[in-house]
Amino acid sequence: MTAAVDEFDSTLALAATGRLRDFNDAGVLVAADIHVASRLTAMLGETDESVALACALVVRAVRAGSICLDLAEVRDEVGEDGAALAWPDLDRWLAALAASPLLAPPQPLRLEGNLLYFDRYWREEQQVEQDLRRRAARPAPVIPNEAALSAGLTRLFPDASYDEQRVAAETAVRQWTTVLTGGPGTGKTTTVARLLALLAEQAELAGQRRPWIALTAPTGKAAARLEEAVRYELSERLSTQDAERLGDFHARTLHMLLGRRPDSSTRFRHDRDNRLPHDIVVVDETSMVSLTMMARLLEAVRPGARLILVGDPDQLASIEAGAVLADLVAGLVAGGHGEAAELRTSHRFGSEIGDLALAVREDRRDDVLGLLRDGGERVHFVEDEDPRERLRAVLLPDALAIRTAAEAGDDVRALAALDRHRLLCAHRDGPWGVNHWNRTVERWITEATEDPLWDTWYVGRPVLVTANDYGLGIYNGDVGVTVRRPDGSLRVCIDSARGRLDFAPGRLGNVETLHAMTIHKAQGSQAAEVTVLMPGEESRLLTRELFYTAITRAQDKVRVVGTEESVRLALARRALRATGLRQRLIGVPDQ
Repeated sequence: MTAAVDEFDSTLALAATGRLRDFNDAGVLVAADIHVASRLTAMLGETDESVALACALVVRAVRAGSICLDLAEVRDEVGEDGAALAWPDLDRWLAALAASPLLAPPQPLRLEGNLLYFDRYWREEQQVEQDLRRRAARPAPVIPNEAALSAGLTRLFPDASYDEQRVAAETAVRQWTTVLTGGPGTGKTTTVARLLALLAEQAELAGQRRPWIALTAPTGKAAARLEEAVRYELSERLSTQDAERLGDFHARTLHMLLGRRPDSSTRFRHDRDNRLPHDIVVVDETSMVSLTMMARLLEAVRPGARLILVGDPDQLASIEAGAVLADLVAGLVAGGHGEAAELRTSHRFGSEIGDLALAVREDRRDDVLGLLRDGGERVHFVEDEDPRERLRAVLLPDALAIRTAAEAGDDVRALAALDRHRLLCAHRDGPWGVNHWNRTVERWITEATEDPLWDTWYVGRPVLVTANDYGLGIYNGDVGVTVRRPDGSLRVCIDSARGRLDFAPGRLGNVETLHAMTIHKAQGSQAAEVTVLMPGEESRLLTRELFYTAITRAQDKVRVVGTEESVRLALARRALRATGLRQRLIGVPDQ
């Protein structure tokens, strides 16, 4: 509080006064929080400082991924940064808000108990709750032949190794909305593929047409992985008849499925007045779906269509506001609106990574550290004070392999080399951030090849698409490599949901270098080997969900670079988000 103020610090609102200034100087609020609060209070004639503070704190909460602000918990959530600040008395704070013009029409804020919302998120949360209640209130799907269903379950899930998947599939057949959860390798996609075959068989027995199926995910990479996995299951493990019952299908991003509108970033072509035509909608990586996107999806799905939401609630939640999957898992069952089917047994990992992931989920800190230090060939813990040489030995060979294939014009081999390894960071900036390590790997390439890499689009540059481009058909999460063609020209080969696409570098705008990537961006993707750079103990991003998400991106090997203290702190800290959806679903239904 007594430190000198840097007038060039972009987080400071220099015109702020009173409580807003105090909270800004302490680092609790940033300039954007204060500007929104100041503008709203000025427009509606609110002069109470505590109301302006609450408004700024709501902006802060949404910026951090929460749907609302819990006024009773915010002081504890802020922690040491706000310990010396003058917080309003809760009862007086609530009374001031209740009397505020900000809660009168046009009502930019909404107050429910101790929870303060922006109107938009309050409406979306209400809509999600009401749509789920309506779906749950419908008569259960008709099973045309119980004996045939039992036989189909036995055929598609034939032995004890499928017990969990069999139970999950039967649960899904008997309800309109199903949440299917489980960690990596627990058989979620196997269950989905065989469930689809079962539903197609049931439709055939009932004399109905072939069901129209939508496979979707939040990112292009996740959608491509979903389609690939379902196709593999159908072609390699199920009968030709099962595959033929389903017909052809393609996975798309949620934005593609709902149909973008050029006049809006939060509304889509398919909505309550123009429903999706599909009979079955499967959403993978639901943990990445924001409240806004879930609201748009639920209003677009036909009431008589099956909705299957698949994901891992222990992973990081959406980058945007909400923790929808975790809320649904807790709220659907307790509120009597459906059943969540959970898969627990991992079949993908070697025992070392699987054991590590389970220990992280269950917060067994000593076991986690023991597995990191004695994890065999699949798990490594690098505790060096300066790990750069260890990391150079790991990262440089893969970067050079990508470059060699790209120089030869071999895009297939270059993309395969890119998928062998991922360096994951919690932050974008700082000594453990993506930008620093991208530059570091490029410097190592220069030292090894004597190529200064002056051009942004150097041969072998791996890239990550960071925004959807509907015109080009590439989507957030797609990856690619810059390749030299036989005529000497440079092309960027993107591994997209539509297959491999080829572009001139100048056509691509929203891309970044991919020698390293953030853990958030890695959701929905995997690599044979993953190196996780743990941030310092002071990092606000250091949470159990972040750590779990990072290590479960690895298929064969995971390497964690950090300290015992950073691991213990990650396990102790949860990435909790304030929402009201869980309690809405658990509460008494509207009359």
